Amino acid sequence: MCLIVFDWRPAATGGPLFTLTANRDEFLRRPAEPMHWWQDAPALLAGRDLTGGGTWLGMTRDGRFAALTNYRSPHTTRPDAPTRGTLVSHWLMREPGATPLAYLHEVAQNGDLYNGFNLLVGDWTRRELAWYCNRSPQAPALLAEGTHGISNAVLDTPWPKLVNQRAALADTLAADPVAPLDRLIDLMRDTRIARDDELPATGISLELERAWSAPFIESPDYGTRGTTALRVLAQDGRLRVQTVERSDDNGSHRIKRPGDYERSFTFDIEGARRAAA
Repeated sequence: MCLIVFDWRPAATGGPLFTLTANRDEFLRRPAEPMHWWQDAPALLAGRDLTGGGTWLGMTRDGRFAALTNYRSPHTTRPDAPTRGTLVSHWLMREPGATPLAYLHEVAQNGDLYNGFNLLVGDWTRRELAWYCNRSPQAPALLAEGTHGISNAVLDTPWPKLVNQRAALADTLAADPVAPLDRLIDLMRDTRIARDDELPATGISLELERAWSAPFIESPDYGTRGTTALRVLAQDGRLRVQTVERSDDNGSHRIKRPGDYERSFTFDIEGARRAAA
């Protein structure tokens, strides 16, 4: 997952608590399963990386959530580092009890073992959302309400695609707080590249900086493999999750570019009515 923009309203008593739209960028040869309820963890809804076994974004029936982006630092990348996707699945599969911030402090104890990452961890019933980057001097922290973005640098780093898509999400929600999820998907299918004078310098070639500056990346071997839109609605004392994924894989690992295979899921968070009472 390489571009996430989201709106967080933890005090919401009606309407959206959390709204997200995100692109997953990956090598096209890396096999993955699209979003589904996992057979070995039936309460977990996520795609699955079939190389490392983890995931890039997922949620659970009891209201936990996590998403990951890689931190771009090619000169410090180690091929023997543990897979980062399990940092998402470990949160989603663990026994209830830990808070998002406590989990991120636990991750931070061994954060230097991994290649660079941003990890967003939430618990919608607790109304807590926290962030940690193992390449930032900042300790894990709870996020204040507002509209944020993460790409392949620390939270809210002003890369053009992050600034533009974050603003587009804010404008969309200002016009319609419950905008159709398809509209949030379309917001991220933007293939425009940034001007050279706007590009970050992350240690890759100028050609790649240009290609990867687009919100939706199209290149021969690497690109945006899927887009996820997600909303959590506070409604009548309950929390309802609505999510749509549009990806390049129909479940048979036959890649179609650009992807248009779509899945949607809606469910009420277990225990949310009790927690809100």
